Amino acid sequence: MTAHDAHTADARTTDARLAWSNLRSIVLGGNERRKDVVDALGMSFFRVKALRRIARGPLTLRELADELLTDRPYTTLVVDDLAGRGLVERSANPADRRSKIVSVTPAGRAAADRAEEILGTPPPALLALPPEDLAALARITARIAGGAGEGREP
Repeated sequence: MTAHDAHTADARTTDARLAWSNLRSIVLGGNERRKDVVDALGMSFFRVKALRRIARGPLTLRELADELLTDRPYTTLVVDDLAGRGLVERSANPADRRSKIVSVTPAGRAAADRAEEILGTPPPALLALPPEDLAALARITARIAGGAGEGREP
């Protein structure tokens, strides 16, 4: 590797770190959308996350705990709260009588949809970008999200 190649690789790494830092700041920094969802639905963001997952399709408490990366006792407390709010319901699991299936109710579907609407609303700074910058950003983030950054084609 020549000195020029090493410098180019260092610059590329520096730029990648800066881009990643900026992306993390945008997505995780302000958490404004998380706060908006919490305020709109009147529950913790973790409960909103659980409700959004349940809204994608019924699952057992064990499956939900695994997907949320938490333990089953806490998942049970969260589901109890969501059920108390009329957002989810439990039913017998036909495949295993020892477990229950958790499903979303119509009110839960509406709340999950509202959460998705809020979380999917782009921040004002993004909406203020010129169309060509938005198009480039959409193309670049699609490649990253599709795994192109890991050597796979989008």
